[in-house]
Amino acid sequence: MFDRPTILDAAFLRRVAAHDFPAPRANGAAEGAASHLLVDLFDTQIMNRHLDLWARRSKGKTFYSIGSSGHEGTAAMAAATRATDMAFLHYRDGAFLIQRKKQAGGLTPLYDMALSFAASADDPISGGRHKVLGCAHTFVPPQTSTIASHLPKAVGAAHSLGLARRLQLDDAVLPHDSVILCSFGDASANHSTSQGAFNAACWAAYQHLPMPIVFLCEDNGIGISVRTPGGWIAANFAHRPALHYIACDGADLNDALRGCHEAVAYARARRRPVFLHMQTVRLMGHAGADVELSYAPIAQIEAAEAQDPLLHSARILHEQAGMSGAEIVARYEDMRARVDRVALDALAKPRLVTAQEVMASILPEEGAKPSRPLPDAAARDALFTKDARNLAKPVTLAKSINFALADIMLQYPNVAVFGEDVARKGGVYGVTQGLQEKFGAARVFDTLLDEQTILGLAIGMGHNGFVPIPEIQFLAYLHNAEDQIRGEAATLSFFSNRQYRNPMVVRIAGLPYQKGFGGHFHNDNSIAVLTDIPGIIVACPSNAADAPAMLRECVRLAHEDGRVVIFLEPIALYHTTDLHGAEDGAWSAEYTAPTDAREIVFGALGQFGNGTELAIITYGNGYYLSRQAAPELEALGITLRIIDLRWLHPLNADAIVAAVADCSNILIVDESRRSGSLSEKLMTILTEAGRGNAVSRITAEDCFIPLGPAAELVLPSKQSIVEAAKAAVA
Repeated sequence: MFDRPTILDAAFLRRVAAHDFPAPRANGAAEGAASHLLVDLFDTQIMNRHLDLWARRSKGKTFYSIGSSGHEGTAAMAAATRATDMAFLHYRDGAFLIQRKKQAGGLTPLYDMALSFAASADDPISGGRHKVLGCAHTFVPPQTSTIASHLPKAVGAAHSLGLARRLQLDDAVLPHDSVILCSFGDASANHSTSQGAFNAACWAAYQHLPMPIVFLCEDNGIGISVRTPGGWIAANFAHRPALHYIACDGADLNDALRGCHEAVAYARARRRPVFLHMQTVRLMGHAGADVELSYAPIAQIEAAEAQDPLLHSARILHEQAGMSGAEIVARYEDMRARVDRVALDALAKPRLVTAQEVMASILPEEGAKPSRPLPDAAARDALFTKDARNLAKPVTLAKSINFALADIMLQYPNVAVFGEDVARKGGVYGVTQGLQEKFGAARVFDTLLDEQTILGLAIGMGHNGFVPIPEIQFLAYLHNAEDQIRGEAATLSFFSNRQYRNPMVVRIAGLPYQKGFGGHFHNDNSIAVLTDIPGIIVACPSNAADAPAMLRECVRLAHEDGRVVIFLEPIALYHTTDLHGAEDGAWSAEYTAPTDAREIVFGALGQFGNGTELAIITYGNGYYLSRQAAPELEALGITLRIIDLRWLHPLNADAIVAAVADCSNILIVDESRRSGSLSEKLMTILTEAGRGNAVSRITAEDCFIPLGPAAELVLPSKQSIVEAAKAAVA
């Protein structure tokens, strides 16, 4: 009763041998597919099944047992699409991947899947890091156990197709007439992330923007142990504006092929989104550790097993290809033997054995793609005609970023800037003002007010040759969508062994000290969510002199090395011009053209002063406040230097230790909260370097930021820095 894999396996053999096939389902197609295609798809289905059976029976040797049994009808979608139709797959789509690899030729789908199940270092997609469904040669970026987080980036990839065609982008990876496929389960369709993706696709299509995407909902009626109400998916999606709904039966190969071909043809010809509702069954429970009998009656389990897609496929082969039950059983057993042989070989292959091997796919790899040459002077002069007078004057942090974005977009035709209010308005703080006028609505555009969509759009565009620069309007808004960075963008290089990248520079206006704003929504100082994600880079310019060079370096890292970069911009310093007194202009700086500008390479620190009595390590607003405190401290006879970290993640530990090596005392000024802040990491770095007794810190309180002057009570200030510095050297 409990060993469902064995029961399912034996039932197939017994019933097929006896020609005891299930009756055709009511919505099965009357017209059959070609016999050779049906046989080919059946081979894919039984390969997938035997891989699942092997995984369930080899616990301790294989390491991932969410199988695809019952969802073998997705092989029909592989047959209906091109190898260049990028596919973001549900974790039950093993049959799709096998069929696509078979169609591509020159690949070894069975061996590749076995290596992935066995977590072998020879696995061609992840290099032994995870059992994922992906293939660099057939445009299947790998997903892990995604629920719905891959849907926004699929919408982004679909949007990029029309954008690349409109811009005639030379960097485009996908043919302009491609279709994007995104598959998921019926339970996942309820997730807020998927609902946002459906809405974004329909919102675009409603405005006649190209959105060639097929949403494949594999409806097996259950999510782990929770049943989906009957008719729920059809009721939700059959009549959505701008979304074309098609239904098919995944257990019937003829009907699955009919539905898949119809969906793909519609999306390709009309460049509009399709929702393909495919009925499937789930066999052998959710995963290896799932005991289905604990929440489902045995009659329900047996009813699902009686509708095994392989039994339906056997019936179709018997009826349309003239194969006997004995011939089908022989084919099934031959495949078992093939899988067993390949499995033994895969289990003997080496696995990752060092931390360095595991981490290799997220470490920097400079020069992966050549940098773009700078544009000629005439083109630049034409671009900045209206800004010529301002270019000759000192500018603020906000304006320096604005000019740098214009220079970057001139140099990189594959850069696009987008987000909430960034286009016609030019952003809440005017940072993107005038960019749409310079580069057009295709490259500078407003998005939905949905951070998941914004970041998903960036990830998907990165798959098609763009270097996106999305804006998140406030740091606190990131928390609505942080999994798009943590779970999707940051993991792609890791799970694909560098074969897929997410080049992007996410601009985020953040950090505290905004006068007149309070709470955690517009005045947020929590960056821990970013600084613990492996593989991404977090940059934070504090002044107009540094920002352009740092932003150019961020775009270079994204373009050349496919890096995910966060460019954190201190809101309170956007329009600051003065440092010590009214109209001293000390916090503004002249903007220099890329040809004349100094470089600030990844990890390079900034430094003011060369004193050896006290070193202040800080960033962002902390650097500004420390610079304000410097004259008072120097008047007390304290010789100091102020270190601007600039690059907040990963921290350049060697450079930090070297920068303060000859200083007697060290003070860390951190505007983030005391718990979970950079100050903790810095204290650890310095303590491990033998400087623990010389270090102290001042931070924000573990508190949200209140409105008005009360904010000063929970944040470092010029005066609190002076007092902390005096205490440090006492």
